[in-house]
Amino acid sequence: MAIAYAVLVLFVLGVFFLFAAVKVAREYERGVVFRLGRLIALRGPGLFLLIPFIDKAVKVDLRTVTLNVPPQEVITRDNVTVRVNAVAYFRVVDANRAIVQVENYLVATSQIAQTTLRSVLGQVDLDQLLSERDQINERLQTIIDLQTEPWGVKVSVVEVKDVELPQSMQRALARQAEAERERRAKVIAAEGEFEASERLSQAAAVISAEPGTLQLRYLQTMGEIGTSGSNTTLLLPFPVEMLEAFERLGAMSTNGRGGGPSA
Repeated sequence: MAIAYAVLVLFVLGVFFLFAAVKVAREYERGVVFRLGRLIALRGPGLFLLIPFIDKAVKVDLRTVTLNVPPQEVITRDNVTVRVNAVAYFRVVDANRAIVQVENYLVATSQIAQTTLRSVLGQVDLDQLLSERDQINERLQTIIDLQTEPWGVKVSVVEVKDVELPQSMQRALARQAEAERERRAKVIAAEGEFEASERLSQAAAVISAEPGTLQLRYLQTMGEIGTSGSNTTLLLPFPVEMLEAFERLGAMSTNGRGGGPSA
């Protein structure tokens, strides 16, 4: 009976030691192994063995992590208070350093991202923050990656997501945009009038050089009015050349009548 109990105890201990010794790391995981507190190896992926009660393995996920940076109150260089949040994408490239060099690389990366976001955006104007988003994102990524590199963490992308402006600043930007649209409309109208005046000047030069073109244009306009079919009152211009012709005819007839009696 005692032998049976001993065998049972040995079997249980064997199963326990087996589960404690055998570890499995997935394809995207690595096991950082410590032996009596000393870093000895990096294991995985797949099956690896530990010495129970002597070795300890810490698993590290090597997949890209999406880190949401909480909204930050930022005062820009031109003294405008805005509320900004961002997102960062990073992954562990050196599992040993990620465990040994920093207590919690997730929390540390988040804190670095928050402080860097406030620091960088505090050095730019509001117009730059709204219009030069790509350059600001690249600068954030470079600075954060430089600070996390000793931890074995690679920051690949940092994106500023939302910029929340005060209500007064939103109204000011709306007025600025409206004034800009009005300015563009006036410029376009002025350019159109300038081009039209140039065309009219060219047409006047052609007509002055060829007086007959005015008569042709007059006849063409009369033809268009006659075929329009609308019952309207028309004011027809009378060419000055015709008046001059009538004056010459009248002068000739007067001279003719005056010369008869004197003969």
